[in-house]
Amino acid sequence: MYFNIKNKYVLNNYFFYKYRNTNLYFKSYICNEIKKSMEDKFIEGIAYVLPALVTGGVAYLILSKFIEINTNEKKIEALIEKKKESMPLRLQAYERLVLFSERLNPSKLLVRVSPIGEDAKAYMHLLIGNIEQEFEHNMVQQLYVSDEVWTAIIGTKLTIVNKIMEIAENVDTANQLRENLLDFYTKNESPTEIVVAIIKDEVKKML
Repeated sequence: MYFNIKNKYVLNNYFFYKYRNTNLYFKSYICNEIKKSMEDKFIEGIAYVLPALVTGGVAYLILSKFIEINTNEKKIEALIEKKKESMPLRLQAYERLVLFSERLNPSKLLVRVSPIGEDAKAYMHLLIGNIEQEFEHNMVQQLYVSDEVWTAIIGTKLTIVNKIMEIAENVDTANQLRENLLDFYTKNESPTEIVVAIIKDEVKKML
């Protein structure tokens, strides 16, 4: 009887371990099959998705380039339109500076502004004051002209003012100052003629 119980215990253990090993084998097999199936589906999914991603990427690049080109074209169009709108103002500014330069020309300035006394210094201040007043009335024009033109305008004004002051130091009367200035600019080119030539060249480039 003891032998039978023992054999029965061994037999039960044998079936238990065999069943457990078999169960573990099937579980391992099923897990491997599921893993393999998932890997196959993943590869299959990539095979479907990858072409779509490539196509989408290419489409995105093309669309981005198109948007960039379209944006640049709109900026250029806006710039052209802005230039068209500002053109009348710029032309008007150049016209005013030509007029200012002509009025600044000593040969015309001395005819327009006559001395009111005999004092040379007083006449000097009258001439310079007239130049500064004309300049102040045209300062806003610098917003519409090139730096080159505006620099030439300032240089012309300073050159004429300095020449008036220089000659005023060597004369006694207003008439002598006037005569010496007229004589100097009759023999030498006025800087106003140079600045007018610069303005005309600038306007030709604009048109």
